Amino acid sequence: MISKSGIRVVAVSDYEELSREAARRIIAAVRQHPASVLGLATGSTPEGTYRELVRDHQEKGTSYRRVTTFNLDEYVGLAADNPHSYHAYMEQHLFRHLDISRERTHLPDGMAGEPEAECRGYEEMIRKTGGIDLQVLGIGVNGHIGFNEPGTPFSSETQVVRLTESTRQANQIHFEDPKQVPTHAITMGLATIFRSRSILLLASGAKKAPVIRRLLTEAEITPALPASILRSHRDVTLIADQEALSQVGSSLD
Repeated sequence: MISKSGIRVVAVSDYEELSREAARRIIAAVRQHPASVLGLATGSTPEGTYRELVRDHQEKGTSYRRVTTFNLDEYVGLAADNPHSYHAYMEQHLFRHLDISRERTHLPDGMAGEPEAECRGYEEMIRKTGGIDLQVLGIGVNGHIGFNEPGTPFSSETQVVRLTESTRQANQIHFEDPKQVPTHAITMGLATIFRSRSILLLASGAKKAPVIRRLLTEAEITPALPASILRSHRDVTLIADQEALSQVGSSLD
């Protein structure tokens, strides 16, 4: 289904079906191009997708030996071995369960002494691989993708950003103490994300319904809704469950 925004919409019944469908598409991409460059996301939404990738690898043997990955972001101030870091998240949910080479997995260094230099280096690594073939994204309730908050210029590349209070509150579920949620992160910029050849956007749950309605039905492409940049991309597929699409209704027809 193609929405009026130009984004292909795959409507699924629930989170489990979303996870299976997202994993199916990633697996197909890796099987077709074993040396694929994947852009990966963290947070609650892709956890089920990663479980499905692991299950497929264990049961059907899909290999990731030649795959290269770049994660969207990492918290500033968290070391890779910090259990709340995205390095730790990826190890727990995906990397340790696959045959992927650690030399081919990349995340920003949240402890970099010169964060701006880290951003430039990360951007250069992506370029040197030839760019991202398939980028997996979630979407924040305020429309952020990666940690690109409302107002981020569409021309932005990998950068250090201050997290909005709404984003920090949404991420409190991953921390024992809300005060532990970092205030800054390194994130791929909107231009970096947009250069991906193909994008898979995942949305689940009623909390995402208002922002999905805005993304699919509002006419304006604006930094006030960072995800709206995806409306002008040539190859974006949104996989969303019934709850996430509950405010869209017949507007996709």
